[in-house]
Amino acid sequence: MVLEADDGEPEERHNYSDKSDLMLDTLDDIGPTTKGFLEQAGFKSIKDLVVRGPVDVSEATGMQLDKSVYICNKARSKLEEIGIIEKSFTKATILYEKRKNEERISTGSKNLDDLFGGGIETRAITEIYGEYGTGKTQLCHTLCVIVNLDKPQGGLKAGALYIDTENTFRPERIVSIAQARNLDADRILDNVLVAKAYNSAHQELIIEQTGPVIDANGIKLIVVDSMVAHYRAEFLGRSTLSERQQKLNKFMHILLRIAATYGVAVLATNQIQSSPDSIFGDPFRPIGGHVVAHTSTYRVYLKRSGKNRIARMVDSPYHPEREVLFTLAESGVEDPV
Repeated sequence: MVLEADDGEPEERHNYSDKSDLMLDTLDDIGPTTKGFLEQAGFKSIKDLVVRGPVDVSEATGMQLDKSVYICNKARSKLEEIGIIEKSFTKATILYEKRKNEERISTGSKNLDDLFGGGIETRAITEIYGEYGTGKTQLCHTLCVIVNLDKPQGGLKAGALYIDTENTFRPERIVSIAQARNLDADRILDNVLVAKAYNSAHQELIIEQTGPVIDANGIKLIVVDSMVAHYRAEFLGRSTLSERQQKLNKFMHILLRIAATYGVAVLATNQIQSSPDSIFGDPFRPIGGHVVAHTSTYRVYLKRSGKNRIARMVDSPYHPEREVLFTLAESGVEDPV
């Protein structure tokens, strides 16, 4: 894909996932000793430094914060130089041209795709929330199948990483969706990696280790189902609310940086709670408060409507707030008949 550089000259965006350009020792200020400390702490490439940030680097390695800030800034400059992330100062016209070519994954429903402006967007976090049985997990499974397809069919010819926090992933459902769409179920199962998170600390550890997994397996979709379940179960009462929000905030920001740095689409499901003081309108509110609301790029609310489901765009940088209908079938998510 050819993109236009800041100076007006065309530039080619390459896939550097297996290139030596991303090795830690390509930075001038990382010697053998520093490289050893970073690798022992789980930082395998320059991308990992950018995703985790200087505070994490300092805490994980024992390095002085000033030094970790300097190294992370150098790492970011390196990624800007080779075109993996945007430069610090870029003309809006150039960003507009790049966003025209932003990759998207079809949901399986033309109505839902239209709501999202063409499908689930890469380099962004899409949050879906709603009551149980509204189709959140079914949408996750459907996307894990469709992402394997070629681009003309709505996919990205890539794999998916499914972070399962509520024991909701079912390979049988992947098989039934694939077979209903006349696809090779065994091939698709091979391209879906599943990581079961047993508590919030394990969930955070998994997301910190996803960088090398994304590059090694050609991942273009990360599903977190659900992102708040463990935090909601472990941090009970108002006395733990501040700690819960801080941890959730860190988790969401790492997800956001992974999406931007690795060019993947992130789909995160969220639970809801009833608001007893709500007199008018819908009494349900998503969990996570402002932390999740501010970090999610797109927020979509799912509701039941008989045998169909309603998806409402609640928050988006540019989509209008509106509703569409979709349904659940053997082939996963699709349009109502």
